[in-house]
Amino acid sequence: ETNLRCHLILDNSSSMHYPKLKEFTIHSLNKIGFSVLASAAIMNLLKRQRDAVGMSVYSNQYEFYANEKGSERHHHMLLGKLNEALLDQRKAVTTKTYTHLHLIAEKLKRRSLVFLFTDMFQSDAEEAALFEALQHLKYNKHEVVLFHTFDKRKELEFDFNNRPKRFVDVETGEHVNLYAGNIKQNYEQAVQQYFDDLKLKCGQYRIKYVQADINAGFNKILTTYLVERQKFG
Repeated sequence: ETNLRCHLILDNSSSMHYPKLKEFTIHSLNKIGFSVLASAAIMNLLKRQRDAVGMSVYSNQYEFYANEKGSERHHHMLLGKLNEALLDQRKAVTTKTYTHLHLIAEKLKRRSLVFLFTDMFQSDAEEAALFEALQHLKYNKHEVVLFHTFDKRKELEFDFNNRPKRFVDVETGEHVNLYAGNIKQNYEQAVQQYFDDLKLKCGQYRIKYVQADINAGFNKILTTYLVERQKFG
């Protein structure tokens, strides 16, 4: 008999696969690699507690859905799907996260603890739609935890040498050529403001917001899981 229902949601879009993995070590993970390992670690804890776990994977399309179950066979199947997500070769396509979250919300009938791994790459115009979809996930009294998955060194601190570089949007293919040092300060301020706004908005919607830096290991992820599981009751 299971005690808890947990649903893992994995953003498998092209931005999560950057940079391409040359080797698979704890020190060379990209965002999808980090999310896959973190999800597997949570699943392992759920398995020990005999809890039921389900999973959704999306990119520019809704790739996979599995209902919450606690069997050994089900766990193996989900681990296989995580491995597939990791090995996918992603093309540059735009992902509408909110459309998939609405679909997942429709499928989750029984109260669950929901963990979403995403880098929150979307246009400003889509932010309202995204939070509407996150709110939809909460309608059936689900508890939602957003693991905002990002590379702190590159995406927040803009840690690049000051040689001319081409920066490419991995979802649209658009690019700009510039010297990183020329915009570093303004960039850092803008991104930090975005992160702060995101945290504030999640608080307003009663969504647990957790910054998940891929360089920082899994302690914060697992601690969050343990705390939320205890609160979920």
